[in-house]
Amino acid sequence: MNRKTLKELSRPGRTASTLPALDVPEAPLPQDWLRDELPLPEVSEPDLVRHYVRLSQLNYAIDLGFYPLGSCTMKYNPKVNEEAAAMPGFARTHPLQPEQMVQGNLQLMYELQEMLAEISGFAAVSLQPAAGAHGELAGILMMRRYHLDRGEQQRRKILIPDSAHGTNPASSAMSGFQIVQLKSDERGNVDLESLRAQCDDSVAGLMFTNPNTLGLFDENVEEVCRHVHECGGLVYGDGANLNALLGVAKPGELGFDILHFNLHKTFSTPHGGGGPGSGPVGVRPDLARYLPGPIVVREGGVYRLAAPESTIGRLKAFYGNFGVMVRAYVYIRMLGEAGLRNVTVSAVLAANYLQERLKKTYPLPYDRRCMHEFVLEGRVSGAPDIRALDIAKRLIDYGFHPPTNYFPLIVHEALMIEPTETESVETLDAFAEALERIADEARTNPDLLHEAPVTAPVRRLDEVRAARELVLHW
Repeated sequence: MNRKTLKELSRPGRTASTLPALDVPEAPLPQDWLRDELPLPEVSEPDLVRHYVRLSQLNYAIDLGFYPLGSCTMKYNPKVNEEAAAMPGFARTHPLQPEQMVQGNLQLMYELQEMLAEISGFAAVSLQPAAGAHGELAGILMMRRYHLDRGEQQRRKILIPDSAHGTNPASSAMSGFQIVQLKSDERGNVDLESLRAQCDDSVAGLMFTNPNTLGLFDENVEEVCRHVHECGGLVYGDGANLNALLGVAKPGELGFDILHFNLHKTFSTPHGGGGPGSGPVGVRPDLARYLPGPIVVREGGVYRLAAPESTIGRLKAFYGNFGVMVRAYVYIRMLGEAGLRNVTVSAVLAANYLQERLKKTYPLPYDRRCMHEFVLEGRVSGAPDIRALDIAKRLIDYGFHPPTNYFPLIVHEALMIEPTETESVETLDAFAEALERIADEARTNPDLLHEAPVTAPVRRLDEVRAARELVLHW
């Protein structure tokens, strides 16, 4: 199709709108509103509409196709949750309104706190943090306050497995702790010898992603927590992968002391483009006094905001990201206990289905049952010059968003794939077939993969520059 630009379609006198006749005296536009160096095209309404619709179709979205980004949980989210968040009683309330005027909002927050506590096995929850990394920071700051209150200033060491999420070290370092990395064993678990060697009275805690970024549930989770507790440390749970545990296991019962939830990943909020997010934190009973505030309490049937006794303080303006909380609340209430468990069962089933099929084509470094995601090596036998990036870019030509590349770092040429619970088996089969065809192409026509994508609106970009020099507007 010949798609001309608006400038090429422009003809003097064409217009996309007709204004009503003036009923006031005509006046010239201010001169600073006019720019001679930027002549606006004169086009018809159909040409204008087609131009912007075409631009919108150049963007990939979960409403258009499969989004297998490992560790990101880019799943389809029910539209009813969006409708609920847009209801005037939620969307148009102001955070400075008196508490007696927003009892419905506060009740929703209170019940969400209670539901998250029940799902995770913790005693109390704060909805303050605005993202997963923000929740991590809250957890580490609570950990620090706990040890200082006990007079144990020497605890300056945070243990972090090499299979943890990438933000874990940053959150710890920002809080003034020394980072000690723990290696993984041959099955992808935390190496127990590495852990034991570090457990002493200098340990403040362990940041533990479980399931980890390999998509594996640590087979020694209770023993890992016990070792940290025996040396006086706390165990922080990175709950970004909680959608692999819903209704099946409670981190608070496995030995974790603190955990953050990614409402925008597990509990239904679109979070492409960096937001919005929400990262509530849950804690065991004796740590509830340190939670960031305010939290919502209920007294005599009335809901109000209150600061915990020894709170680490406020982390976010007002209540936190309230619209995200509404979406999560609706998602949990609609699914119920059985539905949440089915989320986990379906996500784990989909991941293992894809893993079993694709490990015949691509190397699988940890060949055991995965949870909600898995990691392959982006290498093809018989095509030594093909890398994970080539495979990912070629997937774009097949109409699929690429999986996460080069993470976790402990897997060579990593391709991290998360199918989520919302995709059909037909979609999973089509994705697997595309990857299988790409492996054949890698052997027969490697230059095609090196040039990919060849059908996308743009070719390969300078991704390092794109990450460092963000262009967030036009």
